[in-house]
Amino acid sequence: MKPFEVIRNVDEGGEYILGSKQTKSHACYLIYGVMMAGEQGREIKPGEGHEEIVLALKGDLSVDGHFTGLLQQGKAIHLKGEETCWLKNESNADAVYIVSGGHAESGQH
Repeated sequence: MKPFEVIRNVDEGGEYILGSKQTKSHACYLIYGVMMAGEQGREIKPGEGHEEIVLALKGDLSVDGHFTGLLQQGKAIHLKGEETCWLKNESNADAVYIVSGGHAESGQH
């Protein structure tokens, strides 16, 4: 087994999803996202039968929705099912976030 390339696969201001296509497993996934300075309105929603932890890895993110407030660098929120948040990068520097998700107990496939 060799490590997965994540950062090199992210387009400027985009996301890379490391999931079942690469791992051959439906148990978990990871999303690495880059938000450009001033970028507004990226939706985060696990979907039915899933849960996600969203971590502000670099920079602070403004969040509206199920959680509303400032998600400071190094802090995380937990979302379940249809709980939805919109991320905004209101700073003048790029921000990075990580979403780690998987199936909820009630959502096993």
